[in-house]
Amino acid sequence: MNLNSTIDLDVKKFWHWWTGELSFLVPEKVKQLVTDKRGTVIVRPDGNQFVLSFVDDQHSEQLARLDRNEAGIAQYKELLATDERLDKAQLIIRLSERDAIQKELSLPAAAKENLQQVVAYELDRYTPFKAEQIYFAVQPLEVENEPGQLRVMLIIALKETVDTLYEDAKNMGMSPLFVDYEDAANDLSLRRSYYNLLPERLRAKTANLPRLVHGGLIGLFLVLLAMALAMPVWLEYREVETLQSRVDSIEKEAKKVNVLQADIDAMMDETRQLLVEKSATPALVVILDALSALIKDNTWLAYAQYSEKQLQMQGESPNASTLISILEASDIFDNARFVSPVTQDSVSKLERFQITVDATKAGGIDGSGKK
Repeated sequence: MNLNSTIDLDVKKFWHWWTGELSFLVPEKVKQLVTDKRGTVIVRPDGNQFVLSFVDDQHSEQLARLDRNEAGIAQYKELLATDERLDKAQLIIRLSERDAIQKELSLPAAAKENLQQVVAYELDRYTPFKAEQIYFAVQPLEVENEPGQLRVMLIIALKETVDTLYEDAKNMGMSPLFVDYEDAANDLSLRRSYYNLLPERLRAKTANLPRLVHGGLIGLFLVLLAMALAMPVWLEYREVETLQSRVDSIEKEAKKVNVLQADIDAMMDETRQLLVEKSATPALVVILDALSALIKDNTWLAYAQYSEKQLQMQGESPNASTLISILEASDIFDNARFVSPVTQDSVSKLERFQITVDATKAGGIDGSGKK
């Protein structure tokens, strides 16, 4: 495989192949609405006779051998009257090796665009005949070509031979679609890609209306086929779009709900934090109630300050050292300590103290440790 080779796409040939493949998909009844031509009658010259064969998609059958004279004309008319297939079949003349020759040529690739004129200009080099003596056709060969070269098949038939055969066929009432050569026969399944040894002036004129109708039906079939393939996809696409719009609206609502939920969670966290902070230490009323229950009547406070979970007290007591154990025994106080030396008042003979104690979240309302 040469990856550097240029891809040669023959659009016309591809189109003929493609329409032929699509034509295969068209139902036979639809084809009959466009044209009633079915099958091919092949006329082969054999000396002074014509050998007729009928060919269709199913089989090939020899019909008759007709003399090229008045008797043959009458016999052909009788055949037309008895075999209705002949009236609906296209007719071609196929030359044998006695009536035509072929020759393989190698031409410059640039000649592909105008093969007929290039070969006609050099015809005397390829054949012993002059251009006015022959009819010829050129067909590209389906082979791998050398770089810059094009291999073609040149088919040649004498004008005198072809004209005589054509006149005899016309006299019998035949209208040949084309004339080809048996050793390089046209593929009857590939429509519109035939070569034809008949000159333009002798070729049968085909009506444009059936061809236009046929093309229109093929186009309509393609449109319907495309719609049949595209419609489910389009409907699914529309359904997906509808569902997507619903999902988008639900997502918007869900985002709003998520925002509200986040706000609620934040408020709950703040509330929870406040409750934690509030319950971290006893309330001031609880502390005062606890102190009034713990301190004896012979002890009095001159100063008390509560800040940052600490209670500072100053006062006088007959025995200040016992206050430490009393405060430590309470569930609401912890880490009781003197912050200055204990002194004795000279007048009242009571001990002056300054105590700092930490307030905890344990203890009941009455400060006695009861829950």
